[in-house]
Amino acid sequence: MTREKLLATAEIIFGEKGYYETSVVDITQRAGVSQGTFYNYFPTKCAIFEELVMQLSRDVRFEIKKAIVAAQSHEDAQRIGFQTFFLWVKNHPNLYSIVQQALLVDVKLYRYYYDQLANGYMRALAKAMEDGEFKSLNKEAITYCLMGIGQFLGMRWVYWEEKLVPDDVFESAMDMVFHGLKQPTIKGDEREDGANFYMD
Repeated sequence: MTREKLLATAEIIFGEKGYYETSVVDITQRAGVSQGTFYNYFPTKCAIFEELVMQLSRDVRFEIKKAIVAAQSHEDAQRIGFQTFFLWVKNHPNLYSIVQQALLVDVKLYRYYYDQLANGYMRALAKAMEDGEFKSLNKEAITYCLMGIGQFLGMRWVYWEEKLVPDDVFESAMDMVFHGLKQPTIKGDEREDGANFYMD
């Protein structure tokens, strides 16, 4: 209980003040515990920050995994996964700040966070490709494209605006993911010379 309280407090303070401006005293005072109690659980400020990033990684992945059980297709699973991530970020607004701080505090920890997300994505994509629902493409490339979509939509609306991603924005992103940007080719409208595409 005390350990969880310290981590929850650290999530708030690291998000508010940043890693380098936060002290163990800041965390213990806000949590209402003694410094001695803190050191029973974490030997250093760095140790609680590392555990916090790993816990955030576990928690968001668990919520997504739990939510997509209800999916009826691989596309449905992707949609549910994005929506679950956005909702989770809304409830944990300091996630973006903390993960970005990890890049400066411990680059291996920063990579750990994204590696863990990517591994889950790649397993899901491999199954979707194996089942024939998705094209057989480079799984790692597609994984990082999808992660980028989630990352920046979440930043733009959930983190900056403090609201869920609007429905029309979400549907536009999903349409691009599953149908691409190009309009379907209309018979008789093919360009003979690609170089003339930008020329009238």
